[in-house]
This record gives sequence, structure tokens and C-alpha cells, in this order.
Amino acid sequence: MTDSKKIVLFGAGKIGRSFIAQLFSRGGFEVVFVDIFKPVIDALNERRSYNVVIKGDAEEIIQVKNVRGVLAGDSKKVIHEIASADILAVSVGQNGLPGIMPLLAKGLLKRFEQNSSLALDIIIAENLRNAAGFFELELKKFLPGKYPMADLVGFVETSIGKMVPIMLKKDVEEDILQVFAEPYNTLILDRKAFKNPIPEMEGLAPKENMKAWVDRKLFIHNLGHAAAAYIGYKYNPQFMYLHEALAIPEIHSEVRETMLQAASILLAKYPEEFTAIALTEHIDDLLHRFQNKALGDTIYRVGCDLMRKLGAGDRLAGAINLAMELEMPYDKIFQALLCGCLFRATDEHGNRLPGDLRFIEIYKKGIHEVLTTVCGFQDTSIFGSNLKN
Repeated sequence: MTDSKKIVLFGAGKIGRSFIAQLFSRGGFEVVFVDIFKPVIDALNERRSYNVVIKGDAEEIIQVKNVRGVLAGDSKKVIHEIASADILAVSVGQNGLPGIMPLLAKGLLKRFEQNSSLALDIIIAENLRNAAGFFELELKKFLPGKYPMADLVGFVETSIGKMVPIMLKKDVEEDILQVFAEPYNTLILDRKAFKNPIPEMEGLAPKENMKAWVDRKLFIHNLGHAAAAYIGYKYNPQFMYLHEALAIPEIHSEVRETMLQAASILLAKYPEEFTAIALTEHIDDLLHRFQNKALGDTIYRVGCDLMRKLGAGDRLAGAINLAMELEMPYDKIFQALLCGCLFRATDEHGNRLPGDLRFIEIYKKGIHEVLTTVCGFQDTSIFGSNLKN
């Protein structure tokens, strides 16, 4: 181990660059990116810095320094970086997670060979419920049974609240490393999961009951974001930006009421973690952030990926299931879900995700098919007359 602190970050995408790397770079860490995209890795190694463009009331540029990159395909180098890291983070997206597990396991084994008592904390910067359990199960497939995972690996779940919009082609061509983001800069993470001392740096917000905060992100932030896109699209399919929809008072009101209904469910689930006042303030802050024109956030970006966002455990159907479990109202959330079923927005080139094309084919068989196949509801009769709306 060297004297300087080092974080190895799997994923040089928008969240990785704009949020995780930016926080740890400012906190005094060297940031070593691991990614499959050679042009970005080459640019990181050539320049050793890049800009995060903060899109808010006034534009600000944060220069992220002391960075470099390693190609994910160079397994020998990646294993060395893991073995000598002070902390590790993962931000590759759910689809990319299975591909990195063998490398992670080899790095952990190399580390164990060098120092059998040296623990490593892995910050899981993914919007994934029960992320710690998922990582533990996946890594076990590639580690020997005698490896003391419970002692040596901290699976640190997070709640990623930072919004990073899709960048236009011209923005990427202008600078392959620059990334746009909103001013929000707080990383909520699981205090109890750390094996080593939690880094003392600005922007980290450790929490005791992490599950509550993951659910707050999913059932208020993600739910509200999706509701705004789906209700806004139904109101006017010609809207391009989220702020256009939320500028309509009736849409703003409907989205807010939907989020407040979700907040009531969350408060009933976690009465010792949240208060009605705090959740209402959070909702109003989110609605203000959703209307940030400088972000240029599109209705398409926020609403697309219907197979996932309308899925059984996700923002809308998941909140409805929790409401059913607690015997609480969910009518407003269900109406937002129905609006999502009608969502047909496209990107700037008129394209849709392959999964969204598949969703449309399922929807052609009827709303009941969507509710059972996509949303995972076994008995659609419980929704009664709501299905006629």
C-alpha cells in the first residue's frame, strides 16, 4: 500500500465521473477508473483530469484532478489496483454487474494473499434494492468457501440522488470526458456496512437504517420523477423537457399529490426514520430540482425503460405493493402507473429502447397483460374500476 489514498472505481460513466469520483477526488483520494470504453480510459490517462459542468441557477465548473484509468480487459492491472486500493466503488449499471464479479473476486483474493487481515469496503453506487445481498451472492460464486468475506468485505449500499441528464452528441464530441450534473452533491450510504473507518470528507452522509433511505429514493424520488414524465406525456405528447410538464399547475399538483401519497406509505413503514414534515420538504425540494431548466432533462430520458420502471419491485408497482401490505391508499400511484403504460416518447432521433418496443407489444394484449407480466400483480381484479380510466 502507498501513502496516498486510492479509490478504485468500476465505471467511468456519468454517475461515476460526475459524482463518486468528484467527491473522492475533492476528499484527497487518487481515483483509478476501471472501464471497458478505451477512448475514455485513454483520455483519462492522457489528461489526468476532467470537468464536471454543474447546471444550476449559475453554471459552475468543477475540475476533477488526480485521476487515471485502467481498461477492464487488462485483468492483471485491475487485480493489482484492487489489491492495493484503500476503498472501492462500483457504478456500472445493473446490466454490467455480472461481468465485473470475476475480476472483483480475483482482486480480493490477491489482496488476501498479500495481507490476510486487510479489509476492503465496496461502495455500491447503483440504484439497486438489496444491493449488498446481491453482491455477496454473486461474489461467492467466484471465491473459495474458506475466504472470510464477512470479515474482509464491506458491502456499502448507497442512495444515489444526483440527477445527470443524457448529454447531446455535440456535447460529447466537444469533450469526451466532460459531464453535466445538477448541484446536489450528497452521497447517502450505509454507516453499518463499513469494515474500515468511514472516510472523513464532505458530501458523505452515513445513515443507520439504510433500507429506509434506499426506499425513500425509490418510492419518492424515482416515483416522482417517473410520475412527472408519464403524467406530462399523457397531457401533451409534444413536451420534450420535464420542466415543461411541471410548469403546468395541474400536472405539478398531480405529481406532488402522488409523491405525498407515497410519502405516507413510507412514513407508515419507517415511522422512526422519517417525519411527515421532512418528507414533504424533500418532495418540494425534488420538484424544484426536477424543474431545473439548465439540466435539459427530457421526458424521454426520465420515462423510458418501461419494462424496468413499471416492474414488480420498482418505483410504482413496488410502492403499490408496499401500500397493499400496509393496507393504505395507492390510487394516485396507480393512476401514474396507468399513464406509464401509455408512454411512447422517443429520443432526439425518434428511437425507443428495445425493451420499450417489447413493452408496447405486451400492451397490445391489454392492460391486464401488462399488470401481470410486467408489473407482477397476480390478481388484477383488486384494481376494479380504476382500470376503466
